[in-house]
This record gives sequence, structure tokens and C-alpha cells, in this order.
Amino acid sequence: MKESLISARNFFSEIVYKNIFKKIFFLIEPEKIHNRFIQLGRKLGQKSFNRNLVGFCFNYSNPKLNQNILGLNFSNPIGLAGGFDKNADLIEILPMIGFGFAEVGSVTAQSYAGNAQPRLWRLKKSRGLVVNYGLKNDGAKKIFEKIKNKKIAIPLGLNIAKTNSRETTDIEAGVNDYFQTYRLFSNLNQIGYFTINISCPNTYDSQSWSEPVRLNQLLDKFDSLKSAKPIFLKISPDLNDQEVETIIAVSQNHRVNGFICSNLTKNRANALLVDDSIPISGGVSGRPVKDLSDRQIGLIYKKSEGRFLIIGCGGIFSAQDAYAKIKLGASLVELITGLIFEGPQLISQINQGLIRLMKKDGFNSISQAIGNAN
Repeated sequence: MKESLISARNFFSEIVYKNIFKKIFFLIEPEKIHNRFIQLGRKLGQKSFNRNLVGFCFNYSNPKLNQNILGLNFSNPIGLAGGFDKNADLIEILPMIGFGFAEVGSVTAQSYAGNAQPRLWRLKKSRGLVVNYGLKNDGAKKIFEKIKNKKIAIPLGLNIAKTNSRETTDIEAGVNDYFQTYRLFSNLNQIGYFTINISCPNTYDSQSWSEPVRLNQLLDKFDSLKSAKPIFLKISPDLNDQEVETIIAVSQNHRVNGFICSNLTKNRANALLVDDSIPISGGVSGRPVKDLSDRQIGLIYKKSEGRFLIIGCGGIFSAQDAYAKIKLGASLVELITGLIFEGPQLISQINQGLIRLMKKDGFNSISQAIGNAN
């Protein structure tokens, strides 16, 4: 399909979404509409006709966006962040929407029903969400069975967290809980990489696994199982520079390939939080995280001198947002909230927009733009 036709298709999809569907969706309780989307996506992914139809409506490809990273082939740098497809229900339809990769989870060793409802709120003025699911998921064994026989067209990351319960508050118990999930999935061909979520803001004990002693003990355990699959750490946007540099120093002594910058923010003093009422519980996603994420990406890229790969996450609503993270040092980027506010055509719009921005800067491949702003 020609670029002009794709632009027209995306423009039409955006108009329809924002002026009809979004207005309806935003009248419905957020978690309810999220669950309905999961059900719809799972059904669409089951039939090849449906997948092809979705691809015709939303997909976009350009070889200039291709990258081979740590042995994985990414058709484009835009991924779905962990936290949306908690139980791997959408892995067959996500490639057709246009994603170049995706993360499922967070997955924990034991299933967890989640924190008490309500646990998801929209911040319409701030263009964000408040999320307080508390690592709701079906548990590692059930999700493993769901994935093990699937054919997946894009690199799939498994976001691993610690089961949210009293039994895992002890350091050793927590480490073993993390490791149980990692060991189960370590040889599963469908999994391309692992993300260790050390920054979920909504857990039972609220303990930080970014602290050096805890992090060393956790990574020592992961080092004990030999695997060629890449490992990323997902970190908090609320860390100060010294805390980030400490995580970098600890990671240099372990088999860590990179970082995801970043998770949700808990800081309610953020100047970009402008809604009249903001729930106290939970972490904030979307636009209020953008600057925090961008700053963290630039810091890690400079301090690590290219040793670690970076996946940028937080506040991506346009090609310009994604490109800014890439130029700061991110090889890949992830989103969720932008998709909810802008519509499913956003992935195609970002990828097509990246081509225009690369052309303006004289780049022939997306990899040439990485870190160019530093």
C-alpha cells in the first residue's frame, strides 16, 4: 500500500476512533472496557481471516525500521509494554496491529486476583492512567500452557514479577518466587527475552528491588541458570541519578543486557498531573511519565557508554515522542496509554512518522538515530 493511502487510512481511523468510539469507551468503567478489548483481541487472533483483516486496517512496514538486537529480529521499534496483555491473550493479534514486539505480564509464580476494585482510573486532562492492579495475573503455569504451542510472529518478552503476597516478603522467598517463573519459561522458544520487573508500585509490601543488596541477590539467582536469552530490568521513573547509577553498577556484574525506562510514577507532585481528582493509590502512566522516562534514558545511555540496551517507555503519543526517546539512546520503545487515548492506528502513525523524521535527519535506518541527541 502506498504511503499516501496509508496516511489516509490512518487519518480516517483516528477520526472515527476519537469522535465515536473513544467517546463511548470513556463512558464505561476503565477496567470493564479493558477486559472487553482483551476478549475481542483474543477472538480476532484465533482466525487467519480476522488477523489479515486487522492487518489490512492497521499494519505498516518499512525495511528502514528493521533491527537485529541481541539475536532478535524487530520489524519496527514499537512494542506493547507489560501490563496490558497480562495473561498472553493477545499474542496472535498484536503483530497485525503493527507492533514490532510485545511484552506479556507481569507474570508471577502464583496467580493473583489483584487489588480491590476500583483499580484503574483515567486522567483525561493529564492524558494518563492511574493503575493499581497489584500484579493481577493467572500465574506462571497457566500462562506457560497458553503460550507453549502458539506461533508468534514478533519477539515476545516475558515480564516477570514477584507474587504479590505475604509469603514472598522475605528476601530469599521473594528471590525464589521470581526465579520460579524464570526457570519455567527459560527454554520456551516462544519467549525472546525476559524483563525483571523490580519496580511495580502496587505490591503488598512495597519493597524496592532496586536496593543494591536485594538486586544483587536476585541477579545472582538468575545468573545461576544459564540462558542465552536477553534480560532487561524495568526500573522506576522516580529514582534519583545516584540510584540509577547504582543499578547500572550492580548490573555490570551480572547477566543483564539492558533496561526498560520506565515503569509507573508514584509522585503526585508531578506538574503534569492536572486533573481535579487523582486517586492516592496506584502508579501513574502516560504523559506525566514522559519527561521522567526521557531523562532516565539519556542518563543511562551516557553513563553506560552503550554497554546496555535501552527500551524507552512512558508518555508516547506520537512519532515525535518515540523519536525523542530513540535519539536519547533507546533502541526500542513501548507504550500502552497512548494507544488508549489515540486509537489503534497510532502504531502505524508512529512507524510512518519515524520514516519521515529519519529522512529529515538524513538517516537510512532507525539504528542510525539511536543516541544521536547526545
